[in-house]
Amino acid sequence: MVTLAEVARHAGVSASTVSYVLSGKRSISAPTRERVEHSIKELGYHPNAGARALASSRSNILALMVPLRTDMYVPVMMEIAIAVATTARSHGYDVLLLTGEEGPAAVRRVTGSGLADAMIVMDVELEDERLPLLHAARQPTVLIGLPADTVGLTCVDLDFTATGALCAEHLADLGHREIAVVGEAPAVYERHTGFAERTLEGLRRRAAELGVRLLHRPCEGSYESMDGTLSRIFDERPGTTGFVVQNEAAIDPLLSLLRRQGRAVPEDVSVVAICPEQVATQASVRLTSVAIPAQEMGRRAVELAVAKLEGEAPEEQVTLLAPELTVRASSGPAPGAS
Repeated sequence: MVTLAEVARHAGVSASTVSYVLSGKRSISAPTRERVEHSIKELGYHPNAGARALASSRSNILALMVPLRTDMYVPVMMEIAIAVATTARSHGYDVLLLTGEEGPAAVRRVTGSGLADAMIVMDVELEDERLPLLHAARQPTVLIGLPADTVGLTCVDLDFTATGALCAEHLADLGHREIAVVGEAPAVYERHTGFAERTLEGLRRRAAELGVRLLHRPCEGSYESMDGTLSRIFDERPGTTGFVVQNEAAIDPLLSLLRRQGRAVPEDVSVVAICPEQVATQASVRLTSVAIPAQEMGRRAVELAVAKLEGEAPEEQVTLLAPELTVRASSGPAPGAS
C-alpha cells in the first residue's frame, strides 16, 4: 500500500504539503498542487478513510435508507440504490445501505453516531414517522419521495400526480369511459405510501374532469390475486375497457388472464402501465407506459445531498421529474369509439 510519505518523496515535497493538498486546509500554489495530484494518481495513493475523517470532521459516507419490503417491487428500489452508489463514488463518497424496516430507530442510529455526513431516504409515506427526527438532525437529508408536508425538506421524485393524470387523459382521448386501476398491494395504501397515493389522486382528479368513471382495486400481484381482482372489476363494471396498472408484479398475470378470457389487447381492452421501461417492452404485449426514472432519481438525490453538504443548496427544495408517456401496442381506441 502506497503511503503519504512515498507520495511526498515522489512529488519532491514535504509530507505536510501532501496533507494540505488532500485536506484543503492551507493554500498551496497551483504548480505544487498539480505535482502532488499527479503523484497521487501515478502511485495510486488512497488516503486512509479514518484519518481523512478525523482531518475533515467528515466520514465521506452517505446513508441510504431503503426498506426492502415484500409488497414493493425490489428491482426498482435496487436500481435507485445502484444509481445512488455510483453517483456517490463519483463525488468521493461511499454509501451505507440500511435495508431493514427499523424506521425512526435507524435514523437515530445514524444521526446519533455520526456514521454518515448526509442521509438519503426512500419509501416515503405521506405522514412518515421518520420526518421529525430528520428535521432535527444536523446531517443534511434528501428524500426520494414526497410526504404530505414538504416544508423544510429537500425531495426528489417522479411527479406521480401528473403521471396519474397523464394515464387517465391518454385513455380518455382514445374514447375509454370506464377505467379500472390495478394498484399496488393493499399494505402500500394502508401505509399511505406517497407515490401510490399521489398517482391515485392524479387519476381520480383528471378522470372526474374528463367525465370518465374510475374504479381502483389494490392487488397483491400474484396470478391468483389478479384473477380475483379482475373478476371483481368486471362484476362491478362490466363496461370497463381501459386499465391502468401500477403494480409491476400484476402485469403478466393481467395480460394472461385477459387473453384467457378472450379479450384482445388493445382491440377489446387497453392497458397502460406505470413501470420500468424494461418491464413495458418485454411484456407479452408491448405496453404503453410511463417509465419510472429510477437512475435519474438516484443521481439527483446524491447531487442534492452533496450540494447541501457544500452549502450550495437551499434548506427546502422539491424537484419533481415530469412524466413521459410512451405509446406502444397495448392501447387503442375504445370499442365502438369513432
